[in-house]
Amino acid sequence: MSLKQRLTDDMKAAMKSGDKQSLGVIRLINAAIKQKEVDERIELDDTAVIAVLDKMVKQRRDSVSQYEAAAREDLAVIERDEIAVIERYVPAKLGEAEILAAIEAAIAETGATGPADMGKLMGPLKAKLAGQADMGQVSALVKKRLAG
Repeated sequence: MSLKQRLTDDMKAAMKSGDKQSLGVIRLINAAIKQKEVDERIELDDTAVIAVLDKMVKQRRDSVSQYEAAAREDLAVIERDEIAVIERYVPAKLGEAEILAAIEAAIAETGATGPADMGKLMGPLKAKLAGQADMGQVSALVKKRLAG
């Protein structure tokens, strides 16, 4: 079952069960997906949907930190609840060991040797690890690996 179909099914289930909080967040997800499809005039596959979900989670984490800085815990709680619903649809994140293994495999494939080869390495890693790892963390690990 595709991720979009799962979202639709879960939206119907949330309507039937009266789960207003999940229903609202799923509707936001569907609206973001539809907006991207209309803007780019394409049909999103699961990988692209996961990218939209990752962006939504990142936006909400930024909001949480800003709300906490402004001592608005009531709003931070709402954002955290939305993150929890969105993360139901994002695949489990890889641990550092799995990321390092993927980096080593990509180094073997591309023949990267030093920091100058970082761009050559990040392309295949981004495609392989999309939705499974925080690319900021991957980038930091690649830099560390290529530097020493």
